[in-house]
Amino acid sequence: MQIHDLPYPDPGLPDARSGPRFLLWLGRNQLGGQFKSLCWGLLHFLSVASLPYGVGFAVQAVVDGSGPRLALAGGLILLLGAALALGDTMLHRTAVTNWITAAARVQQLLARRTAALGAALTRRVAAGEVVAVSTGDVEKIGWFVEALSRFAAAALTVVVVCVGLVIYQPALGIVVAVGMPVLALAVLPLLPRATRRADQQREKAGRATELASDTVAGLRVLRGIGGEELFLDRYRLASQEVRSAAVRSARMWSLISAVQVLLPGLLLIAVVWYGIELARQGRITVGELVTVYSAVMILNYPLRHFEEIAMAYSFSRPSAQRAARVLSLERVTEPGGLRAAEAPAGDLYDPVTGLLAPAGRLTAVVCGDPDLAGRLADRLGGHPTEADTGTGSGAGTETGSGAGTGSGSDSRSGTGSGSASGSGSESDTESESESGSGSGSGPGKPTTPVTALPSVLLGGVPLDELPLGTARTAVLVQDKDPVLLSGTLAELLDVPSSGSVRPEEALAAAQCADVLDALSQASLDDDPMNARITERGRSLSGGQRQRLALARSLVTDPEALVLDEPTSAVDSHTEARIAEGLRALRSGRTTVVLTSSPLLLDRADRVVLVHEGTVAAVGEHRELVLTEPRYRAVVTRETDEEAASAAPSRNAGPSLRAEPGIDDAGIEELTEIEETA
Repeated sequence: MQIHDLPYPDPGLPDARSGPRFLLWLGRNQLGGQFKSLCWGLLHFLSVASLPYGVGFAVQAVVDGSGPRLALAGGLILLLGAALALGDTMLHRTAVTNWITAAARVQQLLARRTAALGAALTRRVAAGEVVAVSTGDVEKIGWFVEALSRFAAAALTVVVVCVGLVIYQPALGIVVAVGMPVLALAVLPLLPRATRRADQQREKAGRATELASDTVAGLRVLRGIGGEELFLDRYRLASQEVRSAAVRSARMWSLISAVQVLLPGLLLIAVVWYGIELARQGRITVGELVTVYSAVMILNYPLRHFEEIAMAYSFSRPSAQRAARVLSLERVTEPGGLRAAEAPAGDLYDPVTGLLAPAGRLTAVVCGDPDLAGRLADRLGGHPTEADTGTGSGAGTETGSGAGTGSGSDSRSGTGSGSASGSGSESDTESESESGSGSGSGPGKPTTPVTALPSVLLGGVPLDELPLGTARTAVLVQDKDPVLLSGTLAELLDVPSSGSVRPEEALAAAQCADVLDALSQASLDDDPMNARITERGRSLSGGQRQRLALARSLVTDPEALVLDEPTSAVDSHTEARIAEGLRALRSGRTTVVLTSSPLLLDRADRVVLVHEGTVAAVGEHRELVLTEPRYRAVVTRETDEEAASAAPSRNAGPSLRAEPGIDDAGIEELTEIEETA
């Protein structure tokens, strides 16, 4: 595989049981590149190691006064120099190719896993760790793969030179042959401690990265509550811990470097002292002494690669463990599905909560628990959450919602414009299991047994039996915190869709007129569709980002659209217009809105109250406000004291219809006043 051939058609199935196994798998999949690098490395190192022979031959020719032999020595040195330059150049090319192709393979594997898991990835692994794995860790893994062939070439060169010296000059060659293994193995006792310190440094750096990532993601909220200084202090403390750990690690590596300078120096002194004695006795010539001396000096160069491979492994091993942890996360259901790749149509039904969203109607769902609403939205996306077998919780145990990593389809409409086929749920909460992976330090930590809850049905078809692309096409979920990737507005709305809804219609329904004006003013192009959106839409307000994300979801026009709090960041007047636009544009299509907003609830065809994980009431908004206390408490934010004081008047509510002075219009007006309160 050459760099210009990237990406890989198929990066393969990694061995993610542990970090070392993953590194071994990478090496096996790059044997061709490793062999090329090894061959060029041997040419380079052997040319370097052969130079002392040419120098010694030239010195002896001068001592003997032989002009032809001196010319021959000069030609030999020139030939070795050319071979050295060629070997060094090609070694660098092949080694860097191995580095880049290995890093690209790992990135493709991570992207494929991210696309399959969606936001479920960030529920298992912290977002900062995902960032660390896909950036710095990938480079360190590539470094080890690149250094492996150079180390092998250096080790073979040391063996060849030692054998050659024993044959060339046995008396001094034996000294070198005995001393070289001692030099190579002398640092082994120091490596475990150096590796532990490097692991501690990487662990602390990963925590600092996670803290920085989470802080940046919530910066707007932190500014709103005045928490910047608190998080700045936390990051400052984490940064100082990383610095201290890095200093401790550097001390150990500096000791290893010092040992690798000191011991070869002692060997060189021993060889020179013993060689001088042999030369005085006439047992060796001056040229032979110069040859052995120069060979010992030159061998310091390949010996340095022993230190490099040790350092590369110590830094890449925890990185490989983190990568293996991410790659070991799997779906319970097969991505290929058990049914034909044909998107079903019909009612959307959740057997766990009993929620039914009739086909072609706008259904609003009210949940008192925001976490339950998020998990329910995940489940409606066709990817059931997991229930802990030890607790038997019925609504699933995963909490929180992630932003997704958006390398596949436009999953959950919060990940920006996707490129893969099919839309889907950003929180594709695929039922997943960790194969022997635990904390961020690597696999091997036991996990709690989990069992998948029954799948949501669309038209009577379990969505987890459909191919992943089909399920994502059939049901799209937009979470409460959608993410906008950088690019133009046209690119943002260029998502896999049915083609029935034009971007202009979606933008109008989502009430994005003021957003378009703002983008036009900030752009040199008068066409707002060509205006650029900054990363995560940070130049826009929360309400503007939310409306653009809603427009993107409407453009997709899936069979079933699930919206989790789509108007939580907009004002009431805009919210009312969005409710009308949403109802009109999605007419005849299945739409589920998880919200507690009276403006949206009042325009829904049916409203469902989900309480403690099950459906507690079904009806229209105005009916449920009067008859269902739990619904009223969620929608109106009514306290227990207010409910107790208002109970007598509500009990008398139905008798008002018998009073001659109050008609249906009056009842409706009173209801509206109550809702406003």
